[in-house]
Amino acid sequence: MAMAFKMATTGMLVTDECKNSFMDMKWKKDHRYIMFKIDDKSRLVNVEKVGGPGESYDDLAASLPTDDCRYAVFDFDFVTVDNCRKSKIFFIAWSPTASRIRAKMLYATSKDGLRRVLDGISYEVQATDPTEMGIDVIKDKAN
Repeated sequence: MAMAFKMATTGMLVTDECKNSFMDMKWKKDHRYIMFKIDDKSRLVNVEKVGGPGESYDDLAASLPTDDCRYAVFDFDFVTVDNCRKSKIFFIAWSPTASRIRAKMLYATSKDGLRRVLDGISYEVQATDPTEMGIDVIKDKAN
Protein backbone atom coordinates (compact mmCIF):
# COMPACT_ATOMS: atom_id res chain seq x y z
CA MET A 1 0.00 0.00 0.00
CA ALA A 2 1.26 3.48 -0.85
CA MET A 3 2.36 5.54 2.08
CA ALA A 4 1.56 9.18 2.55
CA PHE A 5 3.13 11.77 4.82
CA LYS A 6 0.61 14.02 6.56
CA MET A 7 1.12 17.77 6.72
CA ALA A 8 -0.19 18.65 10.16
CA THR A 9 -1.03 22.27 9.43
CA THR A 10 -3.32 21.71 6.45
CA GLY A 11 -4.37 18.08 6.52
CA MET A 12 -2.70 17.61 3.12
CA LEU A 13 -0.98 14.32 2.44
CA VAL A 14 2.26 13.98 0.50
CA THR A 15 2.38 10.71 -1.45
CA ASP A 16 5.42 8.47 -1.21
CA GLU A 17 5.87 9.01 -4.96
CA CYS A 18 6.80 12.63 -4.15
CA LYS A 19 9.52 11.62 -1.72
CA ASN A 20 10.79 8.72 -3.87
CA SER A 21 10.99 10.87 -7.01
CA PHE A 22 12.83 13.54 -5.04
CA MET A 23 15.35 11.00 -3.70
CA ASP A 24 15.90 9.66 -7.24
CA MET A 25 16.61 13.21 -8.38
CA LYS A 26 18.89 13.97 -5.42
CA TRP A 27 20.97 10.79 -5.36
CA LYS A 28 20.63 9.12 -8.76
CA LYS A 29 20.25 12.29 -10.86
CA ASP A 30 17.32 10.59 -12.67
CA HIS A 31 15.39 13.86 -12.99
CA ARG A 32 16.30 17.48 -13.68
CA TYR A 33 13.06 18.70 -12.12
CA ILE A 34 9.82 17.51 -10.51
CA MET A 35 6.53 19.40 -10.54
CA PHE A 36 3.98 18.77 -7.78
CA LYS A 37 0.24 19.44 -7.74
CA ILE A 38 -2.28 19.37 -4.90
CA ASP A 39 -5.44 17.42 -5.73
CA ASP A 40 -8.34 19.37 -4.20
CA LYS A 41 -10.59 16.34 -3.81
CA SER A 42 -8.19 13.74 -2.38
CA ARG A 43 -6.08 16.30 -0.46
CA LEU A 44 -2.94 14.61 -1.79
CA VAL A 45 0.22 16.26 -3.06
CA ASN A 46 1.15 14.28 -6.19
CA VAL A 47 3.95 14.28 -8.73
CA GLU A 48 2.46 15.90 -11.83
CA LYS A 49 5.51 15.85 -14.09
CA VAL A 50 9.18 14.92 -14.06
CA GLY A 51 11.82 16.31 -16.37
CA GLY A 52 14.55 13.97 -17.57
CA PRO A 53 18.25 14.64 -16.92
CA GLY A 54 18.62 16.27 -20.34
CA GLU A 55 15.86 18.82 -19.77
CA SER A 56 16.57 22.40 -18.80
CA TYR A 57 15.31 25.07 -16.46
CA ASP A 58 13.48 26.61 -19.44
CA ASP A 59 11.60 23.30 -19.86
CA LEU A 60 10.45 23.49 -16.25
CA ALA A 61 9.41 27.15 -16.55
CA ALA A 62 7.45 26.39 -19.74
CA SER A 63 5.62 23.53 -17.96
CA LEU A 64 4.20 25.71 -15.20
CA PRO A 65 0.57 26.73 -15.76
CA THR A 66 -0.18 30.44 -16.14
CA ASP A 67 -3.38 30.26 -14.09
CA ASP A 68 -2.79 27.71 -11.31
CA CYS A 69 -0.31 27.16 -8.49
CA ARG A 70 2.34 24.43 -8.36
CA TYR A 71 5.41 23.40 -6.42
CA ALA A 72 8.57 22.34 -8.22
CA VAL A 73 12.08 21.26 -7.37
CA PHE A 74 14.96 21.84 -9.77
CA ASP A 75 18.45 20.32 -9.64
CA PHE A 76 20.77 23.12 -10.73
CA ASP A 77 24.29 22.14 -11.82
CA PHE A 78 26.93 24.85 -12.03
CA VAL A 79 30.67 25.49 -11.86
CA THR A 80 32.07 27.69 -9.08
CA VAL A 81 34.70 30.39 -9.51
CA ASP A 82 37.21 27.80 -8.25
CA ASN A 83 36.19 25.58 -11.21
CA CYS A 84 34.39 23.02 -9.00
CA ARG A 85 31.25 21.30 -10.25
CA LYS A 86 28.36 21.77 -7.81
CA SER A 87 24.69 20.94 -7.66
CA LYS A 88 22.01 22.72 -5.62
CA ILE A 89 18.34 21.79 -5.35
CA PHE A 90 15.87 24.65 -5.57
CA PHE A 91 12.30 24.55 -4.26
CA ILE A 92 9.97 26.75 -6.31
CA ALA A 93 6.60 27.88 -4.99
CA TRP A 94 4.71 28.98 -8.13
CA SER A 95 1.64 31.11 -7.46
CA PRO A 96 0.78 33.11 -10.59
CA THR A 97 -1.30 36.26 -10.31
CA ALA A 98 -4.07 34.71 -12.44
CA SER A 99 -4.59 31.72 -10.10
CA ARG A 100 -7.61 31.51 -7.79
CA ILE A 101 -7.33 32.97 -4.28
CA ARG A 102 -8.31 29.59 -2.78
CA ALA A 103 -5.47 27.84 -4.65
CA LYS A 104 -2.96 30.48 -3.54
CA MET A 105 -3.99 30.04 0.08
CA LEU A 106 -3.90 26.23 -0.13
CA TYR A 107 -0.43 26.17 -1.67
CA ALA A 108 0.91 28.83 0.73
CA THR A 109 -0.26 26.93 3.81
CA SER A 110 0.92 23.51 2.55
CA LYS A 111 4.40 24.53 1.39
CA ASP A 112 6.33 23.98 4.63
CA GLY A 113 4.92 20.48 5.08
CA LEU A 114 6.08 19.41 1.63
CA ARG A 115 9.50 20.99 2.18
CA ARG A 116 9.93 18.96 5.38
CA VAL A 117 9.36 15.73 3.44
CA LEU A 118 11.83 16.75 0.71
CA ASP A 119 15.07 16.68 2.67
CA GLY A 120 18.04 18.34 0.97
CA ILE A 121 16.66 21.53 -0.56
CA SER A 122 19.29 24.28 -0.73
CA TYR A 123 17.23 27.33 -1.71
CA GLU A 124 13.63 28.45 -2.10
CA VAL A 125 12.18 30.75 -4.74
CA GLN A 126 8.64 32.13 -4.56
CA ALA A 127 7.28 33.45 -7.83
CA THR A 128 4.07 34.99 -9.12
CA ASP A 129 5.37 35.55 -12.66
CA PRO A 130 8.24 34.13 -14.76
CA THR A 131 10.56 37.10 -14.14
CA GLU A 132 10.68 36.30 -10.42
CA MET A 133 12.09 32.84 -11.12
CA GLY A 134 14.30 33.44 -14.15
CA ILE A 135 17.55 31.52 -14.54
CA ASP A 136 19.43 34.65 -13.42
CA VAL A 137 17.62 34.47 -10.06
CA ILE A 138 18.65 30.82 -9.71
CA LYS A 139 22.28 31.56 -10.64
CA ASP A 140 22.49 34.48 -8.20
CA LYS A 141 21.20 32.38 -5.30
CA ALA A 142 23.50 29.43 -6.13
CA ASN A 143 26.70 31.50 -6.14
